[in-house]
Amino acid sequence: MHNPSDFSGDGSFCRRTRREFFWEAGGSFTGLALAGLLEQGFFAKQTRAADGVTAFANPLAAKPPHFAPKAKSVIFLFMYGGPSHVDTFDYKPTLYGLDGQTIDVKTKGRGGEKSKGRVVGPKWKFNQYGECGKWVSDLFPHLSGHVDDIAFLHSMTADSPIHGSAMLQMNSGKIQSGAPCLGSWVNYGLGSVNDNLPGFVVMLDPTGGPISGAKNWSSGYMPATYQGTLLRSKGAPILDLAPPDDMSLESQRAMLDALRDANTAHLLPRGDNTDLAARIASYELAWKMQEHAPEAVDLASETEETKQLYGLENPRTADFGRRCLLARRLVERGVRFVQLYSGGAHNDDNWDAHGDLEKNHNFHAGNTDQPIAALLTDLKRSGLLDSTLVVWGGEFGRQPTAEYAEGTGRDHNAYGFTMWMAGGGIKGGVSVGETDELGAAAIAPVHDGRTGFHVKSLHATILHQLGLEPNRLSYFFGGLDQKLVGVEHVEPIHEIMA
Repeated sequence: MHNPSDFSGDGSFCRRTRREFFWEAGGSFTGLALAGLLEQGFFAKQTRAADGVTAFANPLAAKPPHFAPKAKSVIFLFMYGGPSHVDTFDYKPTLYGLDGQTIDVKTKGRGGEKSKGRVVGPKWKFNQYGECGKWVSDLFPHLSGHVDDIAFLHSMTADSPIHGSAMLQMNSGKIQSGAPCLGSWVNYGLGSVNDNLPGFVVMLDPTGGPISGAKNWSSGYMPATYQGTLLRSKGAPILDLAPPDDMSLESQRAMLDALRDANTAHLLPRGDNTDLAARIASYELAWKMQEHAPEAVDLASETEETKQLYGLENPRTADFGRRCLLARRLVERGVRFVQLYSGGAHNDDNWDAHGDLEKNHNFHAGNTDQPIAALLTDLKRSGLLDSTLVVWGGEFGRQPTAEYAEGTGRDHNAYGFTMWMAGGGIKGGVSVGETDELGAAAIAPVHDGRTGFHVKSLHATILHQLGLEPNRLSYFFGGLDQKLVGVEHVEPIHEIMA
């Protein structure tokens, strides 16, 4: 007679040793036990909300914060390409007198490390504004009137001077792709207070999206529910949202109900599969958005004064102004995270001024200055600025020296640049951090053991203002409790917190 182990799965004979039989059988039983342990431990973590206690349900359901928040929503104004801090908000009078001179200065950019460089003096004058006396360049005649509501971060640092990886880090905390973006973390941690609109909305520049595209608003290893939704400021707000012309709303609802019932039945024995729950929720959200998304982007109810405030009558400011106004309407309706891009595609279509600095920055600042100032005005007069955190900045800044032998273009600078924040419990009229007298690198303060404020510190500050403990907010993936700010403890920037 043959052992049962002498037969293959299809019934054909195959000789196996007794040792092989017990090894395979033991492995199978051990695997069953291990699966049970994983279900109770590792996998079970995926069925918990951000606080680690609340049972997982609808991934879009509102969740309690870790502590009382200062802000409810975020509007991230992303100046793609890297605006020059020394020509905008980081006043360096020394540079004016050095214009055109080749000096000894260590710089690092996309072209590598250099020990000498030809100084490009600032091309715009700076003046002091507000009660705080903040120095702002002539590039921002409208925004300069709001400095008493703004906290400027003058010593931001990042890990890469290359657009692709720097963009990913500013958006996701990591220079490699595959991680959830900031907006995804916010919606994972807090959920949505409006089940008729996406919790994370992205509006792109008319010239196109940034380098790496959708990776900049991806949910990474989280369920797709948390990824950003592209919203268009003109035409259909969301592509492919409307039902086919030959399908009635009643027919569509009946189809979705049947699909929901089947998916829910399939989900019941698979409670640890967050992708299934996310898919069910996404169908329902799409149904609701068919009615509510068009209303959210319809500006007919806005007054003429408001439209003029944002510059909608001016072809130069109309596009970004419309998107800023839409951002206000979205946070008004409970959308957690809205990201607007100024600049798309490549070269002078964004703030990446490698050639003619004046032409580039005059164009992009001129397109955005009035709309951004209008957004701050509008949020403040409606009371929304108290609960809305506004963030401005790019993936890095620019060097004080020219990149090429001729021209005024500046190289990338990830070693000291400026960003600013306003509203949402942030102090106004303050400036923290410092770069050297040329603006080449951060020199103060020492924060989390490094000079300047790293991108992780910015992320920690945003999460903190939303009531989320940045070192506690985690998502279990790949055997680890993944965090936006990484494995090491990161402190928010307390100096700018009201």
